[in-house]
Amino acid sequence: MRILKYTVLFIFCLTYFSGEIFSQTKKSREELEREKAEVQARLREFDAILKQTTATKRTSIGELNAITQQFQTQNRLVNTLDREVRLINQEIEETERKIRSQEQQLQDLKAEYARMIYNSSKLNRGLSIVAFVFSSTNFNQLYMRLKYLKQYSDSRKQQAEQIVKLTAELAEQRVLLDQRKEEKVVVLAEERTEREKLEKMRKDQQGLVNTLSRKERDIQRQIAATKKQQEQLNRMIKAAIEDEIRRAEAEANKTNSTTTKRAGTSMPMTPEAAALSSSFAGNRGKLPWPVETGFVSIGYGTYPHPTLKGIVLDSDGLEIRTQPNSNVRSVFDGTVSKISTLPGFGLTVIIKHGEYFTLYSRLKSVSVKVGQNVKAKESIGQVSTNAEGQAEVHFETWKGLQIMDPAAWITSK
Repeated sequence: MRILKYTVLFIFCLTYFSGEIFSQTKKSREELEREKAEVQARLREFDAILKQTTATKRTSIGELNAITQQFQTQNRLVNTLDREVRLINQEIEETERKIRSQEQQLQDLKAEYARMIYNSSKLNRGLSIVAFVFSSTNFNQLYMRLKYLKQYSDSRKQQAEQIVKLTAELAEQRVLLDQRKEEKVVVLAEERTEREKLEKMRKDQQGLVNTLSRKERDIQRQIAATKKQQEQLNRMIKAAIEDEIRRAEAEANKTNSTTTKRAGTSMPMTPEAAALSSSFAGNRGKLPWPVETGFVSIGYGTYPHPTLKGIVLDSDGLEIRTQPNSNVRSVFDGTVSKISTLPGFGLTVIIKHGEYFTLYSRLKSVSVKVGQNVKAKESIGQVSTNAEGQAEVHFETWKGLQIMDPAAWITSK
């Protein structure tokens, strides 16, 4: 009886903890599958965008930036698949360990069941059950023998049920093991294919790097010219913001209305504008992208090019590569503050969100006008396409006269 109790308890513990491990593994698999789906969606986005420029593709730093971003995303997919293979291996090992343990338990249960049958016949000294009961010398012994037989019968029944249950679980685990092994074959094949793609991208990237390295002077001149254009753009947006500040001050003085000032802006704001500012700030990291699909080809700030030695990139905003003729959208509710045209940046739209401002450049057309109220994701124009067939929108975020990193405000991809 004691052996049976411990055996049943052991089986319960194993089943419970195996369930916990399976639950955790299942969660990890779901997270990996979700991550893999996201990366694959990003790669499809890359393919759709880059295919648009295949016919006009030239050897340029813009093309290198695109290939570099694609290579990094492809590498992320390969790493995700590698992690999935390792997780499947872990599941296979865990299932095999569980099968070995269950096989041992099954042997133990069958051995215990056989011992119970043997001990029962031995204790009865070869008598039949009826003879064993009625050979009792008194009523008390009769009662104890009936109780003993009932307990022994229940124990044997429980033991038999555990054998049947464990046999079924063992069969399930073997089916699961076969499934995991089949999954591993599929994922390994997928990983091999994606690694081949990664190697091709690496060669394309290196070939472009080698070509561009011989054109370092031309690239440096292009970067210097872009920097001057960026400075002109900054002067324009600062002037626009200063105009907004003066306009707000004049309006406040004229109406004597209740206004507030935020640190770092010196901009009086009505309660409505202050509420809009707070709402904008509360959506930090959650704002939609200014284009529906795309990837960042040049990030904010000054930093060395990730693959091209001697080249330093410098941008006060994000260069977002997208598909030609894509709609450019406002990232938040606001009012169109200024529309202008600048060399190198084309049509530019500035939208005010209380004390915050967003800037959208390199547009070929604009569908809004100054003073117009716009909603989040509302189209304000279309992106232009340069001579290399690349459609990129330049996007900036400002708080008053203070420029900020736009990547910190839009959702991550």
